[in-house]
Amino acid sequence: MQPLLLLVVLLLPPRARAGQIIGGQEARPHSHPYMAYVQIQTPRLQTCGGFLVREDFVMTAAHCLGRQISVILGAHNISTLERTQQRIPVLRAIPHPTYNQRNNQNDIMLLQLRSRVTRNQAVRPVALPQTQDSLSPGTLCTVAGWGLLGLNRRTDVLQDVQLTVQRNGECSRRFMFYTGQTQICVGDPRERKSAFLGDSGGPLVCNNVAQGIVSYGNRFGTPPAVFTRISSFLPWIRRTMRRFKEWGLE
Repeated sequence: MQPLLLLVVLLLPPRARAGQIIGGQEARPHSHPYMAYVQIQTPRLQTCGGFLVREDFVMTAAHCLGRQISVILGAHNISTLERTQQRIPVLRAIPHPTYNQRNNQNDIMLLQLRSRVTRNQAVRPVALPQTQDSLSPGTLCTVAGWGLLGLNRRTDVLQDVQLTVQRNGECSRRFMFYTGQTQICVGDPRERKSAFLGDSGGPLVCNNVAQGIVSYGNRFGTPPAVFTRISSFLPWIRRTMRRFKEWGLE
């Protein structure tokens, strides 16, 4: 499958409502308080996942870039106005400067929020890696999102699923542009568990640390899928958040 098709696979189709992760279950409400529901005008409305990494920054995938972006934090059911929700417009979207949409390399983006979130039990940041060490194959991680279970099966409540990190060869055989230096291969091919349509930009959380970002997979949602390796971008992340903190919020 060509990379441009892969890009479409994990974006929610225009005007479609959010749904489920494949092979997962409804998450316990607010058990992933870092989760962000990202709404993008491109010019039609599309959605992605994202996750809070500081009171004023959400991280997501670079292919979720759009003309106008806003985020909902503290949500469980995104179709209702829950009292826990904080809806904040994005001040500026900062995709990685070498993101390549043709091969999905460097698929990472920071969203600076127009105002800082209020921390509480339903909204708080997730930790990022402190070193560039790689995850060992077999590591058990969690992915959450409002993506589809199947093309005709949708729900509005947050889903989660546990997935295992795979050896790089599992993805190298399936995806032409996969590279273990900046990407992570996730999801046992023997299990029907994976991220899917609408989950792009959501986090891969391992031992309470966000290690990956949902990037792409195959059109049928069969594992494994490819995640951006956050630890490979730590210098850029730190430099970018420091730079724009100095600019301040409008």
